[in-house]
Amino acid sequence: RHRDAPTSSSSSSSSSPPHRPPFPPPLQSHDYEPDESEIWRAHQSMLHLRHRGAWWTPSKLRNAKQWALTFAIGAVQAVIASRCNAWSRRLSGWKFERVGALLEERRRDRSLHGADAAGVPGEDEGYFDFYGGTDDVATASLHSNSALASDSQFFFRFLFRSPFLAYLFCQTLFALLAAAFSYLEPLSAGSGIPEIKVYLNGVAVPRIMRAKTLLCRTLGCVFAVASGFPVGMEGPMIHSGAGVAALLSQGCGGVRDFRNDKDQRDFVSCGAAAGVASAFASPVGGVLFSLEEGASYWSTRLTWRAFFCAMVALATLYGIRNRESSWGQTDVDNLFSLGEFTAIGEGSSNYSIWELAVFAVLGCIGGLIGACFNAASEHLTLWRIKHVNYCKKRRVLEVLLLSVLTSCVSFLMPRLWNRCTALPTDVQGWNNQQKELMAELLPFQCLSGKEYNEVASLYLVDADVAIRQLFHFRETGLTDAPTFSSAAIFLFFVPYISLACIVYGIGIPSGLLVPSLLTGASFGRLFGHLLHMLDHTSGTFADSGTYSLMGAAAIMAGFSRMTISVTVILLEATGNMQYVLPLMVTVMAARFTGNLFNEGIYDATIHIKHYPLLEQEVPGVAERHEIVAGQAMTSAVKCLRPVERVGVVYDLLRYTSHGNFPIIDTAVSSILYGTTSRSMLCTLLDRRAFCHDKDGYSSDRFLESKRLLPLVQWETIERQYPEYPTIETIELQPGDRQRWIDLRPYANTAPYTINETASIQRTYRLFRTLGLRFLCVTNHHNQLVGIITRKDLLPQSLWETVMRGRNAHLG
Repeated sequence: RHRDAPTSSSSSSSSSPPHRPPFPPPLQSHDYEPDESEIWRAHQSMLHLRHRGAWWTPSKLRNAKQWALTFAIGAVQAVIASRCNAWSRRLSGWKFERVGALLEERRRDRSLHGADAAGVPGEDEGYFDFYGGTDDVATASLHSNSALASDSQFFFRFLFRSPFLAYLFCQTLFALLAAAFSYLEPLSAGSGIPEIKVYLNGVAVPRIMRAKTLLCRTLGCVFAVASGFPVGMEGPMIHSGAGVAALLSQGCGGVRDFRNDKDQRDFVSCGAAAGVASAFASPVGGVLFSLEEGASYWSTRLTWRAFFCAMVALATLYGIRNRESSWGQTDVDNLFSLGEFTAIGEGSSNYSIWELAVFAVLGCIGGLIGACFNAASEHLTLWRIKHVNYCKKRRVLEVLLLSVLTSCVSFLMPRLWNRCTALPTDVQGWNNQQKELMAELLPFQCLSGKEYNEVASLYLVDADVAIRQLFHFRETGLTDAPTFSSAAIFLFFVPYISLACIVYGIGIPSGLLVPSLLTGASFGRLFGHLLHMLDHTSGTFADSGTYSLMGAAAIMAGFSRMTISVTVILLEATGNMQYVLPLMVTVMAARFTGNLFNEGIYDATIHIKHYPLLEQEVPGVAERHEIVAGQAMTSAVKCLRPVERVGVVYDLLRYTSHGNFPIIDTAVSSILYGTTSRSMLCTLLDRRAFCHDKDGYSSDRFLESKRLLPLVQWETIERQYPEYPTIETIELQPGDRQRWIDLRPYANTAPYTINETASIQRTYRLFRTLGLRFLCVTNHHNQLVGIITRKDLLPQSLWETVMRGRNAHLG
């Protein structure tokens, strides 16, 4: 079990323990409170004395650096998000341009051999086709990018005779490149949101904030999105913002004033908000996401900083995307946008008040779908952990097989549809947004410029384009012809959500927020079609676009169980305040329904990976049973004395993995003197802060009045954060084991304590609210009786405490 405190009996001798190899350190907790030791107090007093009476004090300078660093975090994250989005679209455009050119060449070959020159595919066609046979096939390719034209077409023409094989090659190539980054850094796989949530909860997840992890996840998600998987880059962008904040705040930008866990936690919260703002163009939603789903510790000042960071990120995105217009009027269409929802009737909303009940039903169904998705994903993740994830090569092979499956499905579904729909001709009442979306409809096996394939227009476009098509093509149930039929949407919805469930958790950097939006948009529009059919197209219900938006909110909330942030993100992305109440009703219904069956996808991932997350509410087992701190604590605690032998300290560090150790005054009835951390002890050993018996220290007089000045100052210890010396790198010289080390100047003499009779509810609230790493349990005489750590407060540990009490009672 994870322990921040020793779990063996107290030791006061220098005898060597049994020889056994040291075990790897478990997950440790962050230290959000400084050690109030003598050297720390001396350092603070010196700073106050040095700048007494000055106007420009170190606190003001530190505050200015804090805001400047927050500005830099938002700007850097916006640049990263902008580049990743541009590279992903460019790779997709290159892929479809190459395949589109092959299709054009095949059309010309068929034309020379007497095939249908009008563009209808011949009966003997032996390959999957994107388009019909018009001269503008290549130019009508999916988001083609002419700037990427190169001589690589000769390679495709030589190697592949089938456009499908060329498409499959590109898909698998990008998927393997995405998997390669996860191969280099396994922690970069997935969205990173569960790890960020755990990190902000106080758990020091190893390597999560390393530059290597940030680079692998950022670049890997570019190839993952371009590979055609049902994934998004929004989750990785949130981790990217957090990683940028951690790296800049810890000295990568030349600022070394915030090298501690507390400041790093606050900067990571701001970075997560900037990540959401750069992904969805939703700064307020980013702040609320960081508050609702991320940070466990919040303050008003942190709210302002997170808002400022998100604002800077959005402003930087505007500047980057509109630099061609000399920063004139903003082109918001270049940002991630769900489109602009306009009122169908003048002066009235797009829905009726009584439809709020229908939206609630839609939310309940979305919550049920989310619960089924989360349950299936949890079982798949457990299966992967057992059969795939332990081997890097198996993870890459799984990515390759699923890439082939995804490519086949994305071609097979449009092929099976085998129906061409005429492009709308009466567009007099359409706005510019709908006309631009009509140009995105794909003529897969149809006459270009006249017809389109409904299923291909959903599978073979970027996710944000498909979402806007489902949102904004007008279908009021009166005379409007459906742009996407119910059968086409069903043929997209079922395979897409199935692929999203299978793909979630594989060895590539990926996000789930955008796939959940696309899945929900298709489900909501299908739900709207059903209502219109029941109403016999009399126009009683709202348009299908409104139901598509509500469906997106329902599925997104059903997957993640987020409420406030989902509502605000969708409001900021749509830009229409008339949907505030419907979105709130839908999201709350989805959350309540989903919570009846299981937890959100991110919480489930946290529990599967056994991260010690402390939830906001006290565990239910603590509410149902009477437990006190003395029952939940670890009573077998190994302690140190205020003046201890070097050999005892070295052996304690060498053969335990705990992060903190109590210091007991054995000369005064074992009164709790203070605590010290592993990093402090390793630093003292590395700096050889030893004393000899002739300095006044002896085994029976180690608490006499004579004391030496501290041999290591606070600045030296603070400067080494977070790369403290480890016990494996420390070697003692002959005779060092019998020397003394005075821990009194370095001990935290004001540790947080709680009485052994305190209730577990009070203990839990104290531990989580203050963000503690450990909590000393004392009796009425201030004698240490045990230690409570994070794992002692988890539901499973509390239940074991209850069972121990029952067994003791039966005994």
